[in-house]
Amino acid sequence: MVLGAQLRRLRERRGISREKAGWEIRSSESKISRMELGRVGFKERDVADLLTLYGMVDEHEREVLILLARQANQPNWWNRYGDVLPNWLQSYLGLEAAATVIRSYEVQFIPGLLQTPDYARAVILLGYAAAPEDEIERRVALRMERQQLLNKPTAPTLWMVIDEAALRRPMGGTAVMRGQIQALIAATERPNIKIQVLPFRVGGHAAAGGAFTILRFLDNELPDVVYIEQLTGALYLDKRDDVDLYAATIDELCVQAEPPENSVELLQDLLNTVYAH
Repeated sequence: MVLGAQLRRLRERRGISREKAGWEIRSSESKISRMELGRVGFKERDVADLLTLYGMVDEHEREVLILLARQANQPNWWNRYGDVLPNWLQSYLGLEAAATVIRSYEVQFIPGLLQTPDYARAVILLGYAAAPEDEIERRVALRMERQQLLNKPTAPTLWMVIDEAALRRPMGGTAVMRGQIQALIAATERPNIKIQVLPFRVGGHAAAGGAFTILRFLDNELPDVVYIEQLTGALYLDKRDDVDLYAATIDELCVQAEPPENSVELLQDLLNTVYAH
């Protein structure tokens, strides 16, 4: 998706039609459209030919995009969870794995990358209460394996703003929530993780539309992507105006929320009062 968005920008900057681009790689206008939406695999030769057509001659810039094409075609760890993983979420896992900075606002749940197994199980049961136990456990395992991203030398920076509502909603009961709050406190000790709590006393705020995530990538030429999850799918936004709006919104939320050090105190207070027993 990131590569497709970049190819679209390069094509539009040169004023080249999808039809002409398709002809250049011995294909069709619809193939270019699917490539730009990230809905089809990439041949390195096609990407190289398109970059030449679009006037990109800088070898470093070309290599960055060709490397993306190579990575996009490689099998990923989540492929073995295909039986419980919808296609729209596969795209997100790829972006998450490639991101260097992940900024999120969550209003109902603890962010997936910071959930404990028991908390994740309680959340998954909301949508799959009738599913057999082994399917539930595979979904939990998938979520836990996602978190291995945080243990890599190239782990991304996480900056999470969590609404107080998510912290007070007793998912799975008091014991589960106690373990989850303890896990959040432990996570704040990692240098690459920042957690801010948005307390009720703030009242109304800019993120009235709900939860969202912004993913940023290593190369400055690659656009940020906004991810918004829905019940049966997800939205991926990469247009500059959309991204700028969400970036400004999360910046405002960070100002309104408790700073990281105060947020740890708030988490500890919840642990000592709401989830003490």
